Amino acid sequence: MTLTQALANHPRAVIGHLPTPLERMGNLGHELGLDLWVKRDDMTGIGMGGNKVRQLEYYLGKAVAQGATQVLITGAVQSNFVRTCAAMAARLGMGCHIQLEERVPDPSPLYRDNGNVLLDRLLGATLYSYPEGEDEAGADANLRAIADDLKRRGEVPFIVPLAADQPPTGALGYAKAAQELVDQKEKFDMIFIASGSALTHIGLLFGLRALGDKTPVHGVCVRRDAQAQTARVAQRLDDLAILLDMPNPTTPDDILIHDRALAPGYGKLSDQTRTAITRTARAEGVFLDPVYTAKVMAGLILQAPDLQGKRVLFWHTGGTPALFAYGDKLGV
Repeated sequence: MTLTQALANHPRAVIGHLPTPLERMGNLGHELGLDLWVKRDDMTGIGMGGNKVRQLEYYLGKAVAQGATQVLITGAVQSNFVRTCAAMAARLGMGCHIQLEERVPDPSPLYRDNGNVLLDRLLGATLYSYPEGEDEAGADANLRAIADDLKRRGEVPFIVPLAADQPPTGALGYAKAAQELVDQKEKFDMIFIASGSALTHIGLLFGLRALGDKTPVHGVCVRRDAQAQTARVAQRLDDLAILLDMPNPTTPDDILIHDRALAPGYGKLSDQTRTAITRTARAEGVFLDPVYTAKVMAGLILQAPDLQGKRVLFWHTGGTPALFAYGDKLGV
């Protein structure tokens, strides 16, 4: 079975503006000594959703197929994923219930009221709070309790399942994106992409290898250290093979993980990420978010001295509304 045939077995809510463009980042690339390009998944077209649009097309495809009236999702307070879910649920005529997990210690006053939280409210989502950001099992159990309450009120709830013990449905969007990239017929020496839940990372890597494309895919950690993230990526690749009912086309050598730009942790700004945000904006007019894409660009910049003259693709996964929750920490 081909990748295209395997993907066709999964329902998809076609909402995103795809394909997204490839653009040369000539100014920043010149500064870094690279032939630098960007895949503009910050331009997927709904709710400033970035990479989450590709993933949610498959989650919400299942929701539509099941006749859902309400969508439930859990994530960090400034999660791009949950905000995009609210936007796409609105487009599909569904209500959205968002559980916001406290993952960032000692946030600024802007953090809980601005950025994505403001947009969640604007989109009409019902918001809930969960106090422990690293308790995936507890957060999921609480979300199921909210779903049970909705059922008692006559609604048909659909939970977007993001925990590592759930099928990696969102990765299907990036397996499909791999075909899109191949069809754009630009060749690169390597790709840099965020690696958090790992769904974007594994979908792209799995898809490229299934299509016979051997371009190295470098995952830059945004939440866990390299050792923990490598194990997560390996497991999720196996899970994706099961979901697609295909052999896993990757090898352990395909899993390239970097965590030099991770410090000081999820949702926290370092001098490296601040520099990546301002340098990219001023060289290219492109905005990065503090949680994901700024860490990827920071990781790329750190690697640049060893990559001189290489043709490098930076995969922009969007998320820029989170910038507004960090305005007092950017130093500009």
